Amino acid sequence: MNAFSKVPREKFIPEKLKPRAYEDTALPIGQGQTISQPYTIAMMLSLLELKREQKVLEIGSGCGYVLALLSEIVGKKGEVFGIEIIKELAENSKRNLGVYKNIKVYNKNGADGLEEHAPFNRILISAATEKIPDKILHQLKDKGILVAPVGVFGIEQSLTAIQRTGKNFTIKEKIPGFVFVRFV
Repeated sequence: MNAFSKVPREKFIPEKLKPRAYEDTALPIGQGQTISQPYTIAMMLSLLELKREQKVLEIGSGCGYVLALLSEIVGKKGEVFGIEIIKELAENSKRNLGVYKNIKVYNKNGADGLEEHAPFNRILISAATEKIPDKILHQLKDKGILVAPVGVFGIEQSLTAIQRTGKNFTIKEKIPGFVFVRFV
């Protein structure tokens, strides 16, 4: 809740939607993408079990709002990385996040994760996927947690938290009833 109070959501949405910034609903941010509703974001962040000074990757970072929240939670000594495949969104998020010194945004395909900065304590996939790529799972540190909406696009996904223990990956929690944009 502290992070939400410090990050102004209206900074990350189009001008015409600013009056709706604090509605608990997803809003369009352009290029067929959305900023998730605050409740959904809070649920994802809760499942991640974030701690200070962790290294976190968000795949499908969109406008950068969740990256800012992650930065507030892990603190200045934490590291936050975002991958956004849509160039315009990646550029906008870099502008939106200029004050955050511990965030780096990459405009590239997120299907491969970000091997050059792995391993990560936490990974968040902010788009619907039917299966989490093994390449991404293996970028988690031991005891690391990955959260993603898993399920059939256009129907419903379950927010799924997976923890790595050695070479094993275990589903910690699965919460049904979410709908995300497609993992591109």
